[in-house]
Amino acid sequence: MKLNRQFILSYLLFGLIFTTISAKPKAADNDEIIYHIFQRSFYDSNGDYHGDLNGIRQKLDYLQDLGVTSILLTPLYESAFYHNYFAIDFENIDPKYGTLTDYLKLIKELHRRGMKFYMDMETQYVTEDSRWWKEAFGNPKSPYSDYILWDDKDNQKPSTIVYNLTALKGYDGITRKITTANLNSEASKAYNLKLFSYWIDPNGDGKFDDGVDGFRLDHMMDDLDNKGRLPHLFDTFWNPMLAQLRAINPKIKIVAEQANWFSLGNEYLEHGGVDRVFGLRLCFAIRSFDKKLLLANADSTLAMLPPGKQQVVFIENHDVPRFSYAVKGDLAKMKVGCAFNLLMGGIPAIYYGQELGMTGTPANFGATDANEIPDRQAFEWYKSDTGRGMALWYKQTGPWKDQFNGDKPNDGISLEEEQQDPNSLWHYYKKMIAIHKANSAFVDGSYKTIGNDNDHVFTFMRKGAGQTILVAINLSDKETGASVDAGGNPVSIIGDVRPVLKEGKLAVTLPAFGVAAWELK
Repeated sequence: MKLNRQFILSYLLFGLIFTTISAKPKAADNDEIIYHIFQRSFYDSNGDYHGDLNGIRQKLDYLQDLGVTSILLTPLYESAFYHNYFAIDFENIDPKYGTLTDYLKLIKELHRRGMKFYMDMETQYVTEDSRWWKEAFGNPKSPYSDYILWDDKDNQKPSTIVYNLTALKGYDGITRKITTANLNSEASKAYNLKLFSYWIDPNGDGKFDDGVDGFRLDHMMDDLDNKGRLPHLFDTFWNPMLAQLRAINPKIKIVAEQANWFSLGNEYLEHGGVDRVFGLRLCFAIRSFDKKLLLANADSTLAMLPPGKQQVVFIENHDVPRFSYAVKGDLAKMKVGCAFNLLMGGIPAIYYGQELGMTGTPANFGATDANEIPDRQAFEWYKSDTGRGMALWYKQTGPWKDQFNGDKPNDGISLEEEQQDPNSLWHYYKKMIAIHKANSAFVDGSYKTIGNDNDHVFTFMRKGAGQTILVAINLSDKETGASVDAGGNPVSIIGDVRPVLKEGKLAVTLPAFGVAAWELK
């Protein structure tokens, strides 16, 4: 699949013929529940222990039953690394994930169901295995010379990447050199535009049923890695390209992962040309169960957005420890996390296995990308943690075979076990997703923090057209009461707490780690 060969019959994948089935309308811009999948660990369809594209397609019934409307994958392109960042070839799908035809089947089936697909892209870096590197190293006259950022005129010194690294060691013990792409060269700009444009409309018919609904831009920066070598990328690279992509499909959504995790991301929304950023500071505030941190981040994240822009609200992803680990497996706390994730606002995103309470935190195996595997282990489909589809790729061969032990049988953390337990986290997620989708104030209402007189109770309001909802969450392990700065006639949506109106305020009593919500009439 090469871009300079007419995308090899439109990347081959898009000539497939499907049985004609009426497609459902896609979710509206705000009416989304994103499911973030580390696909190598999700579901293995062919018995090689690697999760793949066909495995995701086979599990779409599961995702829709849960209430998911969109999926976000980690990169699909070919890489020497198991996580597929740092590409060998941006134009080839990793063969462990399947063929290009498999990709098309997944996209077509998602769109038939009215679901959306977001593609993760990181075109800032390439490895020594790439064609660019091989043909341009030591050869300034190579047509690929301008695709790479060099520190010398003889193309002998490829520039460093983030943290001034020149190479990374993979979990398999193999080290690969990595360098930075020259995003400000005309050749690189043209290449990226062609690459991104293709994924939007592979067959060029303007219908977009075979294309992505959006992109996640990994490690997006205005001055790449703060080295001063590629400054002002918002103006020189990102904004011009994103404008051209929107000219192809005005509905495309661009989601930036802000490289500075302490940033609210407003500079990306105001100057970087993107539609959404990730609520990183809010994520860590939720994980803290600290009301002061929540107060400091909730309004700035959700209530002070530029017009038409959005935050993706999440509590875990492939780069942070599992939420379950953060709260030591406490089921009540995990349900609180679920409530924040789905009720606060923005576009909720759930990391695969989060709905089960899968656990994991970075390991310490030295200077290797194996350290993050505990946060990216196989989705636990079965009570035994073995069986058809288990994507246990990291347990098969090599020095890491016996190092990862997060997959434990009969521990109560599996889809098989939790579907049979009405009090399980999985059932709670399914219920909360349904409540989110059934109430317009949660889907597209505004957010406002509401005051109360208890340091352990967090209260906020979601207000949409014709609906106002008050949410109260007890951050402590003890029953507690609060006087909330809200009035009206409360009708319960979540929980069985009955507020009492006293002196123009609502008096509520919440159980330990209790979650309650009322529509105010």
